[in-house]
Amino acid sequence: MRNLLAILLACAPFAALAGERGVPGAHFVENWDLDGDGQVTAAEMTERRSDVFYSFDSDEDGVLTAAEYADFDAARKADMEGKAEHAGGRMNRVQAGMQMEFNDVDGDGVVTREEFLGQVDAWLASIDRNGDGVITTADFGPRG
Repeated sequence: MRNLLAILLACAPFAALAGERGVPGAHFVENWDLDGDGQVTAAEMTERRSDVFYSFDSDEDGVLTAAEYADFDAARKADMEGKAEHAGGRMNRVQAGMQMEFNDVDGDGVVTREEFLGQVDAWLASIDRNGDGVITTADFGPRG
């Protein structure tokens, strides 16, 4: 059951489109917008990242090892395969913020829960193209 939850939590943010065909980022917003107001805040990102971390910390020691991170990477990769909505780099900034290199702040080869959650503000800023402090579908797709 925990593996199923892990896959669902890890993959949810990486499909760029959902029910609203043609709206880049809609699926990300739908899955990370916990209160349904159409925007993803830092608090919502923190809560969701905590869920993702817990799902992949298989030994529950508060650290994602290289092996646990490999499982996380594999789940994200499997979700992205064959999805045209990922073309054109629409989700590159989202994906980059979940990679080990981004989250291993001290470079010791493991990611602690504190490191993973501590990267929320940097991750939000990297996705937030219009600088309004929240993520909406306006932060995805062609620049205009």
